[in-house]
Amino acid sequence: MNEHSLRVEWILETHAHADHLTGAAWLKAEFARTGGATTSARTGIGAGIVSVQRHFVDVFALGDQCATDGSQFDRLFADGERIALGALEIEIIATPGHTSDGLTYKVGDALFVGDTLFAPNGGTGRCDFPGADAATQYRSIKRLYDLPDETRVFLCHDYPAAGIQPVAQTTIGAEKAGNTQLRAETSEADYVAFRHKRDATLAAPRLLYPSLQVNICAGQLPNADAAKRIFLRLPVQVCD
Repeated sequence: MNEHSLRVEWILETHAHADHLTGAAWLKAEFARTGGATTSARTGIGAGIVSVQRHFVDVFALGDQCATDGSQFDRLFADGERIALGALEIEIIATPGHTSDGLTYKVGDALFVGDTLFAPNGGTGRCDFPGADAATQYRSIKRLYDLPDETRVFLCHDYPAAGIQPVAQTTIGAEKAGNTQLRAETSEADYVAFRHKRDATLAAPRLLYPSLQVNICAGQLPNADAAKRIFLRLPVQVCD
Protein backbone atom coordinates (compact mmCIF):
# COMPACT_ATOMS: atom_id res chain seq x y z
CA MET A 1 0.00 0.00 0.00
CA ASN A 2 2.69 2.46 0.97
CA GLU A 3 4.66 1.63 -2.16
CA HIS A 4 1.79 2.94 -4.30
CA SER A 5 0.78 5.74 -1.89
CA LEU A 6 -2.60 4.13 -1.29
CA ARG A 7 -4.71 4.79 1.78
CA VAL A 8 -6.97 2.05 3.16
CA GLU A 9 -10.04 3.74 4.58
CA TRP A 10 -12.38 0.80 5.17
CA ILE A 11 -12.26 -2.92 5.84
CA LEU A 12 -15.84 -3.89 5.09
CA GLU A 13 -17.57 -7.09 6.17
CA THR A 14 -20.66 -8.33 4.34
CA HIS A 15 -21.62 -10.45 7.38
CA ALA A 16 -20.10 -12.69 10.04
CA HIS A 17 -18.98 -15.65 7.92
CA ALA A 18 -19.35 -19.14 9.34
CA ASP A 19 -16.86 -20.98 7.11
CA HIS A 20 -13.64 -18.97 7.25
CA LEU A 21 -11.92 -16.51 9.57
CA THR A 22 -11.95 -12.82 8.74
CA GLY A 23 -8.63 -11.07 8.31
CA ALA A 24 -10.03 -7.72 9.46
CA ALA A 25 -8.17 -7.44 12.77
CA TRP A 26 -4.90 -8.63 11.25
CA LEU A 27 -5.22 -6.24 8.32
CA LYS A 28 -6.03 -3.31 10.56
CA ALA A 29 -3.01 -4.05 12.77
CA GLU A 30 -0.76 -4.56 9.76
CA PHE A 31 -1.76 -1.25 8.21
CA ALA A 32 -1.08 0.48 11.52
CA ARG A 33 2.27 -1.31 11.85
CA THR A 34 3.47 -0.30 8.42
CA GLY A 35 2.56 3.32 9.15
CA GLY A 36 2.30 5.95 6.48
CA ALA A 37 -1.08 6.84 5.07
CA THR A 38 -2.66 3.47 5.78
CA THR A 39 -3.28 3.97 9.49
CA SER A 40 -6.87 5.20 9.11
CA ALA A 41 -8.41 1.83 8.18
CA ARG A 42 -11.76 1.31 9.88
CA THR A 43 -13.87 -1.83 10.12
CA GLY A 44 -17.56 -1.84 9.23
CA ILE A 45 -20.39 -4.38 9.32
CA GLY A 46 -24.19 -4.42 9.44
CA ALA A 47 -25.95 -3.34 12.63
CA GLY A 48 -27.49 -6.82 12.76
CA ILE A 49 -24.16 -8.13 14.06
CA VAL A 50 -25.41 -7.29 17.55
CA SER A 51 -28.06 -10.02 17.45
CA VAL A 52 -25.53 -12.47 15.99
CA GLN A 53 -23.14 -11.69 18.84
CA ARG A 54 -25.80 -12.10 21.49
CA HIS A 55 -26.69 -15.56 20.22
CA PHE A 56 -23.20 -16.95 19.81
CA VAL A 57 -21.70 -15.43 22.94
CA ASP A 58 -24.25 -17.57 24.75
CA VAL A 59 -23.53 -20.65 22.58
CA PHE A 60 -19.82 -20.44 23.32
CA ALA A 61 -20.19 -19.13 26.89
CA LEU A 62 -17.78 -16.33 26.05
CA GLY A 63 -18.91 -14.11 28.90
CA ASP A 64 -16.74 -10.99 29.01
CA GLN A 65 -14.52 -12.29 26.20
CA CYS A 66 -16.74 -10.68 23.56
CA ALA A 67 -18.97 -7.62 23.92
CA THR A 68 -22.43 -7.87 22.37
CA ASP A 69 -22.87 -4.25 21.33
CA GLY A 70 -20.83 -4.35 18.12
CA SER A 71 -18.10 -2.21 19.66
CA GLN A 72 -15.34 -4.39 18.18
CA PHE A 73 -16.17 -2.75 14.86
CA ASP A 74 -15.60 0.93 14.10
CA ARG A 75 -18.96 1.36 12.37
CA LEU A 76 -22.29 -0.48 12.33
CA PHE A 77 -24.16 0.26 9.12
CA ALA A 78 -27.90 0.66 8.67
CA ASP A 79 -29.83 0.19 5.44
CA GLY A 80 -29.61 3.20 3.15
CA GLU A 81 -26.50 4.76 4.65
CA ARG A 82 -23.89 6.20 2.31
CA ILE A 83 -20.21 6.58 3.04
CA ALA A 84 -17.46 8.27 1.07
CA LEU A 85 -14.55 6.36 -0.39
CA GLY A 86 -12.23 8.86 -2.02
CA ALA A 87 -14.18 10.23 -4.99
CA LEU A 88 -16.60 7.31 -4.80
CA GLU A 89 -19.67 6.71 -2.67
CA ILE A 90 -20.67 3.40 -1.10
CA GLU A 91 -24.38 2.77 -0.60
CA ILE A 92 -25.35 0.32 2.13
CA ILE A 93 -28.13 -2.13 1.21
CA ALA A 94 -29.30 -4.40 4.02
CA THR A 95 -29.68 -7.92 2.63
CA PRO A 96 -30.44 -10.18 5.62
CA GLY A 97 -31.63 -13.74 5.21
CA HIS A 98 -28.47 -15.82 5.02
CA THR A 99 -27.62 -14.12 8.32
CA SER A 100 -29.35 -11.34 10.19
CA ASP A 101 -26.43 -8.95 9.66
CA GLY A 102 -26.09 -9.36 5.88
CA LEU A 103 -25.15 -6.31 3.81
CA THR A 104 -24.56 -5.56 0.15
CA TYR A 105 -22.22 -2.70 -0.73
CA LYS A 106 -23.12 -0.78 -3.89
CA VAL A 107 -20.37 1.28 -5.53
CA GLY A 108 -21.57 2.85 -8.77
CA ASP A 109 -22.80 -0.03 -10.93
CA ALA A 110 -21.04 -2.67 -8.81
CA LEU A 111 -22.49 -4.78 -6.00
CA PHE A 112 -20.55 -6.73 -3.39
CA VAL A 113 -23.14 -9.20 -2.19
CA GLY A 114 -21.45 -11.47 0.34
CA ASP A 115 -23.20 -14.85 0.53
CA THR A 116 -26.64 -13.55 -0.43
CA LEU A 117 -26.16 -14.49 -4.08
CA PHE A 118 -23.77 -16.95 -5.67
CA ALA A 119 -22.99 -17.39 -9.37
CA PRO A 120 -26.11 -18.31 -11.36
CA ASN A 121 -25.17 -22.00 -11.32
CA GLY A 122 -24.54 -21.83 -7.57
CA GLY A 123 -27.85 -20.31 -6.51
CA THR A 124 -28.10 -18.51 -3.19
CA GLY A 125 -26.74 -18.69 0.35
CA ARG A 126 -28.15 -21.18 2.83
CA CYS A 127 -30.70 -19.97 5.38
CA ASP A 128 -30.41 -22.42 8.27
CA PHE A 129 -28.06 -20.55 10.59
CA PRO A 130 -29.46 -18.93 13.78
CA GLY A 131 -31.21 -15.70 12.80
CA ALA A 132 -31.42 -16.73 9.14
CA ASP A 133 -34.70 -16.78 7.24
CA ALA A 134 -35.46 -17.88 3.67
CA ALA A 135 -38.39 -15.50 3.18
CA THR A 136 -36.25 -12.59 4.35
CA GLN A 137 -33.50 -13.62 1.95
CA TYR A 138 -35.99 -13.83 -0.91
CA ARG A 139 -37.06 -10.24 -0.30
CA SER A 140 -33.43 -9.10 0.00
CA ILE A 141 -32.56 -10.68 -3.34
CA LYS A 142 -35.63 -9.21 -5.01
CA ARG A 143 -34.40 -5.77 -3.93
CA LEU A 144 -31.18 -6.47 -5.79
CA TYR A 145 -33.14 -7.78 -8.79
CA ASP A 146 -34.89 -4.39 -9.00
CA LEU A 147 -31.55 -2.83 -9.98
CA PRO A 148 -30.64 -2.46 -13.68
CA ASP A 149 -29.78 -5.73 -15.43
CA GLU A 150 -26.31 -4.50 -16.31
CA THR A 151 -25.39 -3.97 -12.65
CA ARG A 152 -22.23 -5.93 -11.91
CA VAL A 153 -22.27 -8.47 -9.09
CA PHE A 154 -19.03 -9.43 -7.35
CA LEU A 155 -19.25 -12.76 -5.55
CA CYS A 156 -17.79 -14.17 -2.33
CA HIS A 157 -17.87 -17.87 -3.18
CA ASP A 158 -18.26 -20.13 -6.17
CA TYR A 159 -18.23 -23.91 -5.93
CA PRO A 160 -18.67 -25.06 -9.52
CA ALA A 161 -19.08 -28.65 -10.68
CA ALA A 162 -15.99 -30.47 -11.90
CA GLY A 163 -14.67 -29.05 -15.14
CA ILE A 164 -16.43 -25.69 -14.79
CA GLN A 165 -14.39 -22.58 -14.09
CA PRO A 166 -15.30 -20.61 -10.95
CA VAL A 167 -17.00 -17.24 -11.46
CA ALA A 168 -16.00 -14.10 -9.56
CA GLN A 169 -18.30 -11.63 -11.32
CA THR A 170 -21.74 -11.74 -12.94
CA THR A 171 -24.65 -9.34 -13.50
CA ILE A 172 -28.11 -8.81 -12.10
CA GLY A 173 -29.54 -9.69 -15.52
CA ALA A 174 -27.69 -13.00 -15.57
CA GLU A 175 -28.89 -13.81 -12.04
CA LYS A 176 -32.52 -13.00 -12.86
CA ALA A 177 -32.44 -15.08 -16.02
CA GLY A 178 -30.36 -18.04 -14.90
CA ASN A 179 -29.99 -18.38 -11.14
CA THR A 180 -30.74 -22.04 -10.50
CA GLN A 181 -32.54 -21.33 -7.24
CA LEU A 182 -34.12 -17.90 -7.63
CA ARG A 183 -34.97 -16.47 -11.05
CA ALA A 184 -36.93 -13.28 -11.63
CA GLU A 185 -40.19 -15.24 -11.90
CA THR A 186 -39.63 -17.47 -8.83
CA SER A 187 -42.32 -17.00 -6.20
CA GLU A 188 -41.53 -16.48 -2.54
CA ALA A 189 -43.41 -19.64 -1.57
CA ASP A 190 -41.48 -21.75 -4.08
CA TYR A 191 -38.16 -20.31 -3.00
CA VAL A 192 -38.83 -20.81 0.70
CA ALA A 193 -39.95 -24.41 0.10
CA PHE A 194 -36.85 -25.10 -1.98
CA ARG A 195 -34.50 -23.45 0.51
CA HIS A 196 -35.90 -25.40 3.46
CA LYS A 197 -35.62 -28.70 1.60
CA ARG A 198 -32.12 -27.93 0.34
CA ASP A 199 -30.77 -26.65 3.65
CA ALA A 200 -31.91 -29.80 5.44
CA THR A 201 -29.36 -31.74 3.36
CA LEU A 202 -26.36 -29.47 4.04
CA ALA A 203 -23.65 -30.33 6.54
CA ALA A 204 -22.33 -27.74 8.95
CA PRO A 205 -19.32 -25.82 7.59
CA ARG A 206 -16.04 -27.45 8.62
CA LEU A 207 -14.74 -24.27 10.29
CA LEU A 208 -18.08 -23.24 11.82
CA TYR A 209 -16.99 -23.03 15.47
CA PRO A 210 -13.62 -21.30 15.08
CA SER A 211 -14.98 -18.94 12.43
CA LEU A 212 -17.90 -17.65 14.46
CA GLN A 213 -15.90 -17.16 17.67
CA VAL A 214 -13.45 -14.96 15.79
CA ASN A 215 -15.70 -13.27 13.25
CA ILE A 216 -18.30 -11.93 15.68
CA CYS A 217 -15.38 -10.14 17.38
CA ALA A 218 -14.15 -8.46 14.18
CA GLY A 219 -11.34 -10.97 13.79
CA GLN A 220 -9.95 -10.54 17.29
CA LEU A 221 -8.73 -13.78 18.88
CA PRO A 222 -9.79 -14.71 22.43
CA ASN A 223 -7.71 -13.42 25.31
CA ALA A 224 -4.51 -15.33 26.01
CA ASP A 225 -4.02 -17.15 29.31
CA ALA A 226 -1.10 -16.62 31.72
CA ALA A 227 1.10 -18.79 29.49
CA LYS A 228 0.18 -16.66 26.47
CA ARG A 229 -1.86 -19.50 24.97
CA ILE A 230 -5.04 -18.79 23.02
CA PHE A 231 -7.87 -21.33 22.89
CA LEU A 232 -11.05 -21.61 20.85
CA ARG A 233 -14.05 -23.35 22.39
CA LEU A 234 -15.92 -26.44 21.21
CA PRO A 235 -19.46 -26.77 22.60
CA VAL A 236 -20.43 -30.33 23.50
CA GLN A 237 -24.01 -31.49 24.05
CA VAL A 238 -24.11 -34.08 26.82
CA CYS A 239 -27.06 -36.47 26.63
CA ASP A 240 -28.64 -37.87 29.80
